[in-house]
Amino acid sequence: QVQLVESGGGLVQAGGSLRLSCSASGLTVSNYAMAWFRQAPGKEREFVSAINWHGASRTYADSVKGRFTISRDDAKNTVHLQMNSLKPEDTSVYYCAATDFYSDLKRQHEYPHWGQGTQVTVSS
Repeated sequence: QVQLVESGGGLVQAGGSLRLSCSASGLTVSNYAMAWFRQAPGKEREFVSAINWHGASRTYADSVKGRFTISRDDAKNTVHLQMNSLKPEDTSVYYCAATDFYSDLKRQHEYPHWGQGTQVTVSS
């Protein structure tokens, strides 16, 4: 059974940093494309970042490019999202997702496996 567990969320002031982690069980992250999505209250879930299965390609939403970095720790079967220069508009629940078959990593429907999410709140 696949399980994705996010951690690392919290409350931070604007300009601060957080590092999210997604610990996977039931799958090997190096065999999957892994992604982060987020959903703010009253808004649709949106793509944040993804790393493909061989780790050579990393994709970011324009809104986070240059501030967020996705990485993977194969030894710990974990994916991270380092978030720097946080803004109030980054406030959302952040979800980890995994897929082993995809055509567009930015589309949430490509991902059959999801975590429960972790709350990130950025105060102004």
